[in-house]
Amino acid sequence: MFARSARSIATSLRTPVRGYASAFGSSTPTSAFAGKKGASGNYTVTLIPGDGIGPEIATAVKSIFSAAKAPIDWEEVDVTPILKDGKTVIPDAAIHSIKKNTVALKGPLATPIGKGHVSLNLTLRRTFSLFANVRPCVSIQGYKTAYDNVNTVLIRENTEGEYSGIEHEIVDGVVQSIKLITYEASERVARYAFHYASENGRNKVTAVHKANIMKMSDGMFLTACRAVAKDYPNIAYDEDLLDRVCLRITQDPTPFADRVMVMPNLYGDILSDLSAGLIGGLGLTPSGNIGKDASIFEAVHGSAPDIEGKGLANPTALLLSSLMMLRHMGLYEFADRIEKATLATVAEGKSITRDLGGKSGTKEYTDAIISRL
Repeated sequence: MFARSARSIATSLRTPVRGYASAFGSSTPTSAFAGKKGASGNYTVTLIPGDGIGPEIATAVKSIFSAAKAPIDWEEVDVTPILKDGKTVIPDAAIHSIKKNTVALKGPLATPIGKGHVSLNLTLRRTFSLFANVRPCVSIQGYKTAYDNVNTVLIRENTEGEYSGIEHEIVDGVVQSIKLITYEASERVARYAFHYASENGRNKVTAVHKANIMKMSDGMFLTACRAVAKDYPNIAYDEDLLDRVCLRITQDPTPFADRVMVMPNLYGDILSDLSAGLIGGLGLTPSGNIGKDASIFEAVHGSAPDIEGKGLANPTALLLSSLMMLRHMGLYEFADRIEKATLATVAEGKSITRDLGGKSGTKEYTDAIISRL
């Protein structure tokens, strides 16, 4: 995806082009998409509109899919947490829908800061064992940023690390937060990273770490990566420190275009957002969470309550994530058509939203994409 020309998905699977179109062209060591067409001839996808601007951008995606005649029926669910056995959990109906359909598209979910329920994003990842977060960042031809040569892929361990949510107060004024790293989870995400690289024309995997400081936890992560590397002799493997990668990628992102970077949870959260900034921000960045039994594709930007209901929201990130979803489902032709229309609209610049430097609202931008289909 984000190829500099309208090359097909088949071409992107054969050669290392600028894009993430083939991110899910093959799904071994995870389960493949298992959904089946219904009586209407369409596949059913769980839709989580989300909070704030979520319902608005979800509506835009649905409109574009309808115009493209994509064979998708949406099953909308609410993931607002409920109290069950003294714990806040996702409603059973939402869990059942995602398990049944094995694929979901999710808008932004608001997370309380310093109080309230546990992050719903984290809860979804745990509930469905979404162990790998795939974050491609590719420059869009015609959309001017400080760099025009960004083509990074980050794969982030998604279930543990500093985001394990294990915190407690030892005494008044002293809080301890535990970083949990297991060999099993580290090996699993490392294997997916090498598999991704081998399937997508990237000849190197770089493990990003801070084992110079956290010798046991990050050391175990590196041990798992090194073990997996032996199973992929055709893929080069190296390691680099998180702070050094952040420095180098902002100086010149070009050297990172030939590789996949894999890292523990917190580092991936930081570095993927940094990479998004190189191409214009989170509003242009897709994301896919890959699991054994289900996969959830999402917009990773915030819920933007300040512009909720004003018709100003930018649906690009959710739309690009939905194209990752279509390719995961094997619906390449529909993804290619929508992608071409979307990127042409952004590059032209006449009907883009304000956060992208334009003057249009959500509807005008959506209509411009539809007019190109």
